[in-house]
Amino acid sequence: MISPALRLEHRQNQVLTPRLQQAVRLLQISTQEFNQTLQQMLSINPFLDCIDEESDTHDGEAEPEQEEEAEVPTDADRLEIIARDERFDPFTDCAPWGARKDSAEGPHEETWRQVPAERTLREHLHQQWRTYPLSEREWLIGAAVIEALDEDGYLRVDLSELRALLGLKPPVGMSEMHIALKLVQSLDPPGVGCRDVRECLRLQLQNLPDSEARAMAIAIVDGEFERFVRRDMTGLGKRLACPQERLELGCAMIRQLAPRPGRPFGANTPPYLVPDVFVHKEGGAWRARLNPAAIPNIGINQTYVQMFRRHRQSHHQDMAAYLHEARWTVRNIEQRFNTILRVAEEIVARQQRFFEQGALAMQPLGLRDIAANLGLHESTVSRATCNKYLAAPAGILELKYFFSRALHTLHGSPCSSIAIRDAIRRMIRDEDRNAPLSDAAITRFLTQQGLSVARRTVTKYRQAMQLPPMEMRRGAV
Repeated sequence: MISPALRLEHRQNQVLTPRLQQAVRLLQISTQEFNQTLQQMLSINPFLDCIDEESDTHDGEAEPEQEEEAEVPTDADRLEIIARDERFDPFTDCAPWGARKDSAEGPHEETWRQVPAERTLREHLHQQWRTYPLSEREWLIGAAVIEALDEDGYLRVDLSELRALLGLKPPVGMSEMHIALKLVQSLDPPGVGCRDVRECLRLQLQNLPDSEARAMAIAIVDGEFERFVRRDMTGLGKRLACPQERLELGCAMIRQLAPRPGRPFGANTPPYLVPDVFVHKEGGAWRARLNPAAIPNIGINQTYVQMFRRHRQSHHQDMAAYLHEARWTVRNIEQRFNTILRVAEEIVARQQRFFEQGALAMQPLGLRDIAANLGLHESTVSRATCNKYLAAPAGILELKYFFSRALHTLHGSPCSSIAIRDAIRRMIRDEDRNAPLSDAAITRFLTQQGLSVARRTVTKYRQAMQLPPMEMRRGAV
């Protein structure tokens, strides 16, 4: 029979103090989140204040603390630029990376400034929807359809599921849902409210004036869309039994349509991308410096500190906690930008050839390499590069872009996977569109250049860059 018993055990656990927890969080978040967090701190803590650069920001030294940092996931999501129900979007322009160059050695503000969108797609649709002469029930159903649209303007939710969420009495019928959807699809921009790429294109074609090209485009979209996606012009001509000139007019009209009608409107993501670091050329070498616009002038309000010290009493413990937290915050802000700068300087120092020659000269680099040289933990380097951006004459890049695994060439020297991707992109960009290169042919050309890469690796890299396969590139302009 098992009986309960008591026993003592000695265990050692690593615990993050509140100060270190704040430091870890401030280092990991993006510039936009960092600014929002600071605004919240300023509104809560009376001892924190925006100060001039000449002012003294500290009124005492905090006791140094040493803690170990915990590992955090560092995965990054990929951007999805293809329609979810199609293997390939023939309308996307696969522009090469770094196409924009600045004439000066250092980056300018125009390199990273973006114009914010005035309103989102849903706001644009709701403004039109309010002008329709509808009953309250009809208006609510249509508004629910608009809210269910994604940023591309697609309805990814089944109408039956959306109907169940409405909760109207009497219950909404499917006929009412279809009527509401048709009305939403009549809004601007054309194609909004579609459920797949084919429906999106057909809605846009229906809004165009009647012509032979429009009739041919509708026939292609309705019956031979798969062949159009594969750019099988010979098969299209045989199936539709039409002259080549008329077929080309129909295809040209389809290519002028917008497969993502909601894309021009603002999304729910922050409209600005502010780099944390600028890269400029100085003395023949590329160097990193912090973006002054991203560094806040936050310090301790000395007036409040003096008042607190003169009138400090035992029942003012909450104010003492605020002062202690303010000192932590100022030091953690300094630590955040100091760490980002140190990591960025090390990355730039190791990738000098990249800034001179482009992606083909990218050197293999890992988090461990930077951490070992700077005396930091790998998790700290990961946090310092997550959602942090670098502005160079070639464009804006996330600091994580510069980390890639090493692949060995036939000559034994290491090569970055990013360099191999750039080589693949260049081959596809410069190929003959009438005789595009297969993945096997690209593999052979890479081998001739001393890069030993398997064909499946070429396929994986091509798909990661959202470049279509050989059949879909044939005849593309």
